[in-house]
This record gives sequence, C-alpha cells and structure tokens, in this order.
Amino acid sequence: MLILLAFIIVFHITSAALLFISTIDNAWWVGDNFSTDVWRVCTTNTSTCMAITDQFREYQSIQAVQAAMILSTIFCCVAFLVFILQLFRLKQGERFVLTSIIQLLSCLCVMIAASIYTDRHEELHQSYEYRMEVSKGQYGYSFVLAWIAFAFTLISGVMYLVLRKRK
Repeated sequence: MLILLAFIIVFHITSAALLFISTIDNAWWVGDNFSTDVWRVCTTNTSTCMAITDQFREYQSIQAVQAAMILSTIFCCVAFLVFILQLFRLKQGERFVLTSIIQLLSCLCVMIAASIYTDRHEELHQSYEYRMEVSKGQYGYSFVLAWIAFAFTLISGVMYLVLRKRK
C-alpha cells in the first residue's frame, strides 16, 4: 500500500508540474524566429518579448485559455492538499471522492484551454498586432505538455475515485 501511495503522490506532483510548465513557458506556438504562448510573443533573434494585450483581435480567446490553465493548475494543487488531508481524516475503506472531483475539474479546465487554443489557433496567429509573421509556425512543447497534463489529471482523478484507503 505504501508503494501505491508513493506512486499516486508522484503521479499527482508530475501532473501539477506539467500544468505549471505548460501554463508558464513560452512555447505554445513556435516558429523559426519566434515563440508565443498565452501571455506573450517573443522573438528568438533579439530576445524581445511583447505582451499579448486587449489590442489583439482574438484577445478574448486568449483570456479564456489563460483562465482555464490557471484554474486547472489551482485545482490540481488544491486536489493534492485535499488528498493529504483526507489521507489522515478518512476512515478505513472510504474513497477519496472529493479529491477525485477536484482533480477531474482540473482535467476539465486543461481540456477546455487546450481545445480553445486548438480551435482558434489560426485566428489567434493572424492578428495584425503581431510585429512578425507568426502564422507560419507549429505547436510547441508547452501545448503538447498541456494535452499530456490533461491525460495525467484524468488518470489521477479516476485513480482517486476507485482508490480506497487500506491498511
């Protein structure tokens, strides 16, 4: 049981780390001389960055992605704290239902964020406010990490749902 508990904790921490990296790092959309995420656009040649503000045409979509990624990260961290609390408070044989619900909410939020970005990426990168051509790029590793975090949070949410506290 101790090995299973250690695996679940490591799996949950890995999910949180993936969410943090995909939310913060500047590699959702990359090209030869630029990289962009949901916060800013950076040129790799001059190392200058420009914040994505409300002057951008698809700013509402970017804000939805920002909010969903932040919520997913917060839900994942809260789920871990609730899991630790429930670990010592639940009676033997009870399930970690509250932890599972919170983790599945995190899963839902990261799915919403990555889905919005996937659906709106063409419109997002054709805005005239960019000072360079960013439509000729491809998805970066932060975007991929967001989808991997979706799978990890889904799996851990289901694990918490079926997990029973045993001695």
